[in-house]
Amino acid sequence: MATNRVLSREDGKLNQLTLITSRERAYKDIDLSFLPKPNGEIYKKVDIGAVKQAVKNIIMTNRFEKPFLEDYGADIRSLLFELADEDIDIQIMDRIKYSIEHYEPRARIADIVVNNKPELNSISVTIQFKIISTEETATFTTSLSRLR
Repeated sequence: MATNRVLSREDGKLNQLTLITSRERAYKDIDLSFLPKPNGEIYKKVDIGAVKQAVKNIIMTNRFEKPFLEDYGADIRSLLFELADEDIDIQIMDRIKYSIEHYEPRARIADIVVNNKPELNSISVTIQFKIISTEETATFTTSLSRLR
């Protein structure tokens, strides 16, 4: 990563040079399956796996489910019981965009595809996003259906 930095006069001609830095942030989270390793520790999710797990948690969380953060989560399950029209797809995309932009700073949304199947009482969502530090592209797909 090349950056231009403003340096003092005492540094000589360094303020005319481009400094090369290779600092990259590694993303680490605990694996929420909580499966133990043979040595007794729990597994960790790193980089793309950590961000993908966080996006999944945001999408699958309902509003008012997280204490003191009533706005956290996309609350898609509540839309399963709404009338199935074109507006519901837009509403799902807006909720997902808002939730990821506000609560997952490590991901940038590239595309969201919503497939609403009212005859099966289900919604399928595919989210394509980029990891900020590595510019890798990840895809998360989930399907929700109502049981009643």
